[in-house]
Amino acid sequence: MTAVDDRPAPPAEAPRRRPNRLLALLRNSWRQLTSMRTALVLLFLLAVAAIPGSVLPQRGVNPEDVQDYFTAHPDLAPVLDRIGAFEAFGSVWFSAIYLLLFTSLIGCITPRLRDHVRALRSKPPAAPRRLDRLPQHAVLAAPEGGAAAIADALRRRRWRVVVRGDEVSAEKGYLKETGNLLFHSSMVVVLVGVALGSWYGWSGNKLLVAGKDNAFCNTRQQYAESKLGPRVSSADLPGFCIQLDDFEARFLESGQPEFFDAKVTVDEADGERRQANFSVNSPLRLDGANVYLLGHGYAPVIRYTDRFGKSQTSNFPFLTTGDVGLTSEGLAAFPDINVDPATGTRDPNLQMAFSGLYLPTAPAAAPFARSEYPTERNPALNLVAYRGNLGMDAGIPGSVYELDQRQVRAGKVKEVGTKLLRKGETWELDDGTTVEFLGTVPYITLSVRYDPGATPLLVSSGVLLVGLMGSLFGRRRRVFFRVLPAGTADPTSGSPTSGSSLVEAGGLPRTDHPGFADEFAQLVAAIGGDGRPDDEAGVDRDGGDRAGAREGAE
Repeated sequence: MTAVDDRPAPPAEAPRRRPNRLLALLRNSWRQLTSMRTALVLLFLLAVAAIPGSVLPQRGVNPEDVQDYFTAHPDLAPVLDRIGAFEAFGSVWFSAIYLLLFTSLIGCITPRLRDHVRALRSKPPAAPRRLDRLPQHAVLAAPEGGAAAIADALRRRRWRVVVRGDEVSAEKGYLKETGNLLFHSSMVVVLVGVALGSWYGWSGNKLLVAGKDNAFCNTRQQYAESKLGPRVSSADLPGFCIQLDDFEARFLESGQPEFFDAKVTVDEADGERRQANFSVNSPLRLDGANVYLLGHGYAPVIRYTDRFGKSQTSNFPFLTTGDVGLTSEGLAAFPDINVDPATGTRDPNLQMAFSGLYLPTAPAAAPFARSEYPTERNPALNLVAYRGNLGMDAGIPGSVYELDQRQVRAGKVKEVGTKLLRKGETWELDDGTTVEFLGTVPYITLSVRYDPGATPLLVSSGVLLVGLMGSLFGRRRRVFFRVLPAGTADPTSGSPTSGSSLVEAGGLPRTDHPGFADEFAQLVAAIGGDGRPDDEAGVDRDGGDRAGAREGAE
């Protein structure tokens, strides 16, 4: 008969689930993004991406320079503009690198922080069975008090200690990983501070001439250049007004600046009026803004009298040319003169403008092209008079510091004379009108800024340096001590001990630490308490001097 197998059939193997490729791709991408190598690459790319913002002019800082770049490079400039090179720090590619680096740092720091906290809360591990196999090993006489005395000596040297019977385990050097975490966490805060300053910060530049009639109030229309963050509107600007009362400047004989001080009257938003002084390295602190002194110059006071006897006085600021003597050039325009009092009509072709070169300290003889010293020792004003239609009524934008050369080339404005004037001198033009140089008033250039990310940036930069020092100089290491009772075989020689107990010590550096051998030898000598040199105190640095270790212990 044929035997019948009535055993139950094994259950069919369940089909394996196919892995989700999308989840696997996302998981692997996240691991790559949060790796330290990727963070370093992104940090390098961020530095490279910032180069265009440092080399090329930026619209948010100086739009005039951007326009000049277009004029000088008509073929290259449009290409750079399409990729956002003139707004580098707000471009898509810079923002993408910025956000990826931010995400990478957070993803890299979070698990390391969790592991570091777990390591800080855990106890040092138990001593290994064979201490003689550790990089550092020694046998010494047991101190009075045994394991408790060893633990006390280690605690005095700021080791984390745990005693397990006759064994002592100690660990030190968590500063390295703490410094690493502080360094990378500070980088995250730096990125947050930059983002806060970019989103909620604002800035503006203003040229402020001394005098009550030239007071400046914090509105966007009064700035020569301004930049508001994406989350800031003109209504968010704090309300205050500043009036320049006086300005003092001192220079060395070489012409180098020594001291600047601006005296201003400030009207706060709450109605309080106060006097304040500030200088280059000491900005004016206001509620919601800081005012920085960037430079100064002179505004010549010119009085023009037309043919009908009507006078107008101007104090147009002249911009410095950049030399050490503060040679300045500018324009004084009088478009609203030569109005016939009988008819009330004004001839636009009789408008006057004076292009000038101001020398605070003019040379004794011609040519009068450059000032010899930045203070007013021998002031002189070299004027060139122009008459004609200045084009100010046409609504065409132009600079207030130089004459519109388009009007000159079109023949609408013509030069009618030139004259060097000293303070108090008068120049009579060909049509009987007169120009008088009355003197100068000072002006200052200001940068008004608000950056909510400045404080986080400052604090995080300091913490970053502290963390960097800790990561560079911190060394994690462990030491173990085992008290051997009298009569126990010496681990070095294998022969039984006589007299007193011995202590077997071992040391293990967790990171590269060239000075650990010396530190271990000093620690063993201090615990041994015999005051002898390291080589006589029972230290076996390389695991080979076993006899010396035994003799030192005895």
